[in-house]
Amino acid sequence: MLDHGILTGLLPAAGPRPLLRVERAETTARAAHDALRRAEFVDAQGLFGGHDRDDVDDDPRTVVLLARSIDGDVLGGVRVHPAAHPATASRDLGWWRGSRLVVAPTARGSRAGVAAALVRAACATAEDAGALRFDAAVQARHAGLFTRLGWRRRSGPTTRHGVPHVEMEWPVGRVQRLVDATKAPLAGLLGRVTDHPLGGGGPGWVGDDAAPVPGVPLVAACDAILPSMVERDPEWAGWCSVLVNLNDLAAMGASPVGLLDAVGARDASFARRVLRGLLDAAEAWGVPVLGGHTQLGVPAALSVTALGATPHPVPGGGGRPGHALRVSADLGGGWRPGYSGSQWDSTTSRTPAELRATGGVVRTLDPAAAKDVSMAGTVGTVGMLAEASGCRAVVDVADVPTPDVATTGDWLTCFPGFAVVTTDRPGRPADGLPATVTSRVCGDLVEGAGVGLRWPDGVVTEAVTTTVTGLGAA
Repeated sequence: MLDHGILTGLLPAAGPRPLLRVERAETTARAAHDALRRAEFVDAQGLFGGHDRDDVDDDPRTVVLLARSIDGDVLGGVRVHPAAHPATASRDLGWWRGSRLVVAPTARGSRAGVAAALVRAACATAEDAGALRFDAAVQARHAGLFTRLGWRRRSGPTTRHGVPHVEMEWPVGRVQRLVDATKAPLAGLLGRVTDHPLGGGGPGWVGDDAAPVPGVPLVAACDAILPSMVERDPEWAGWCSVLVNLNDLAAMGASPVGLLDAVGARDASFARRVLRGLLDAAEAWGVPVLGGHTQLGVPAALSVTALGATPHPVPGGGGRPGHALRVSADLGGGWRPGYSGSQWDSTTSRTPAELRATGGVVRTLDPAAAKDVSMAGTVGTVGMLAEASGCRAVVDVADVPTPDVATTGDWLTCFPGFAVVTTDRPGRPADGLPATVTSRVCGDLVEGAGVGLRWPDGVVTEAVTTTVTGLGAA
């Protein structure tokens, strides 16, 4: 196979910014890109003999972008595609590359921005495809262009086809944006809460999924559902209000005792729909609704408090450097209609016995630390566990249990229905888990902060650069 990893082509000279558009090339339009590549890489630079085509050209996932003038003339092109690595042959790991960037000779001079426009479009295309890593091999003499566009040099120079190249990467910020939007403000908001000796659960439990109740073997959890979700899908919102609270109890190894609900609705008919979902879920898990509050004539609102019993709650901050990182998830089900890529429904198709068995995963594992995967996604939740443990986490992307029908980028950033992150000493067995749960060691805790993603080629990219909540070690 010919080397696919060349993102290069002659840079246009300085001059006024061109008037152009960048578009995805359909099958027939790709011939224009092929012709430019042959003229540049085979005829002009002599990097290849005969042709520069490779297996990437035959991959149906490959996207070719063309830059055209306002008159429709092809000014250049670039490929965006999954990395050509054995681990990505049949599975989207979220690792994408750019290659075969080429600018037409007619686009030089006054049309100086063609290459930059194509690179920017390639970055946007990769992120739109769910990339968590996007990189390229760039001719060393052109690395400055990528640096100016925000790319980072990772390694090099190395010689490819007799020409010096450097490996460069675009800093994909999908996970960082998610945690910044969902968790980063917490430290500033909760400062006065944690000032109290028992605030936020007290020392050792700050930032945990639930809080130990002083003096009794109980933990309490409370979650609110987004009002927009309640308004849009009231039955699902009611179901999820139970699900997320029971997940919080499960993450601490607690058995559910009861629920309290607070419902706001515009009228009795709407409140009935919310309560239908909530009560169906409570019945499915076999947990009583002990009481609550209902208010009509108000905007949609829903929150639930859950109580669980355990004499030995599992902390979220019990991890230590050297611990193995494990993800245990129910991969059954599918994307919730209307929430594709963001909410996975693994629970509504399960039997009550299966649901209750899944809730005992943490009790079975008896780990040093545990957290259920929240709206910050799997990687963001790993970051919260690592932060509470005073550590850095490194996640082996290819080893995370992932449904076949979900891209890795979506799965690692979605709400997965049921999934827990745990840590403990390496080699500890994980026996006795329910058949509905897939559990795998997929990383470790090390000294430092943040979360790195480790890829099949050994490269580690940064997903979370520092802390997630700012609350610090528990």
